[in-house]
Amino acid sequence: MDEILLSGRSTDICFRLPEPVDRGTLRRLVVDAQARLGAAGLRPEGAAALRMPPSLAYVVNLLATWRTGAQAILLDHRLTDHEVDRALARLTPQVVVAPVRSGGGGLRIFVDVTEGVTGYADRPAVSGHAVIQLSSGSTGPSKVIGRTADDLVAEVHRYTHLDGVALPGERIILLPSTVHVLGLVGGLLHGLHTGVELVPPERLAGDAVLAAIAAGDSPATVLGVPFHIGLLASTRPTGPLPQFKRMTTGGELVPAAVARAFTDRYGVPLGNMYGMTEVGVIGTDLHGRHRPSIAPAPGIGVREVDGELWVSCPASPYVGLSDPGRWADGWLHTRDAGTVEPDTGLVTVRGRLDSQVSVGGLKVDLTEVESTVAELPGVAAAVVVFDGGITAYVQPAGPLSEEMLDKLLAERLAGYKRPRTLHLVNQLPRTTTGKLVRSVDALRTAAT
Repeated sequence: MDEILLSGRSTDICFRLPEPVDRGTLRRLVVDAQARLGAAGLRPEGAAALRMPPSLAYVVNLLATWRTGAQAILLDHRLTDHEVDRALARLTPQVVVAPVRSGGGGLRIFVDVTEGVTGYADRPAVSGHAVIQLSSGSTGPSKVIGRTADDLVAEVHRYTHLDGVALPGERIILLPSTVHVLGLVGGLLHGLHTGVELVPPERLAGDAVLAAIAAGDSPATVLGVPFHIGLLASTRPTGPLPQFKRMTTGGELVPAAVARAFTDRYGVPLGNMYGMTEVGVIGTDLHGRHRPSIAPAPGIGVREVDGELWVSCPASPYVGLSDPGRWADGWLHTRDAGTVEPDTGLVTVRGRLDSQVSVGGLKVDLTEVESTVAELPGVAAAVVVFDGGITAYVQPAGPLSEEMLDKLLAERLAGYKRPRTLHLVNQLPRTTTGKLVRSVDALRTAAT
């Protein structure tokens, strides 16, 4: 991993934050961080939990962890203490890296961070994976996802064979979080490997993104999620942007009206990527020629089974007990509805088959939210659905108010996971066999 990510000339620029950070500086910072991690107790085959916002400190500690020969556990900095404590108890890292000071404001994409390292458990890592990610923040066995160093290296090489990715000497305007797979591999690791400059805008705002594009002469690809497309589509540029090469998006499907508004405004290709935390990039249409279809990425097999997309995956990516409903016999069951064209191999994703939804580009599992609501004191039963936003229907077991529910949930769930609407219902609808009804119409009726 070290040779893949930190090779090249010492004077090559890796980041512009907005000050340039070259490879020589990055290597020195990584070596220093490795010494601090070792002094705090990190050993080869151990694990370091990184609870940090996207920042140079996050990148340095991630690379230092791998250089040690240890596992990196990536914890989204927006998770609550309750969620983090559950994850740490399950994954038992040797050290935890977290900010002791940060600055720059809440809209900064890369934050100024001074980190602290504390010891946690004197144990080896729970698995041999190079990285652990928590899909939707759950610690259930089918939600803790591990990827090996070989798997990550293979995906980094896969990017180099994709037609339309940023090339050496170009720039990536980096918008998605580097804690999650699109920003981590498609942005950070691809950029470090190929010599593409990574340029996080100073703020998460349309004018700041356009300013980052205009700040250099080399071609620029904006990497983001559909939320960012909408942000740019509603921002009027103040002048020509000849550097703007294309925008590439991952995450949920982009509404056709938003895609049209973006391309009408900027006249550059709007590329699409489809992937999962478990396997990384699965397919792409980086020139926007086949929207909404994508072509499978090199080395990835995709098949359609009873309307569900299955993706080739040699080993189960899940840490702990493996659900055969999610992975079996070398195939990951994506729980995405879709089709595969028999003649061209093009894949069309139709949407989710299960309870996972996307909120502002971040995946949220409604089952996790529902379980958290149902476990609250004073709650007899709960159903959580997505009805224009995360909506919870709650049957009280005694005195209970929406304000109290919201307060309790704020202690247990990250802000993007919390229900935007809460309904207290005297009796939740059930089937004749006693199962809770999940029909949005039936739940709306019960609430009124």
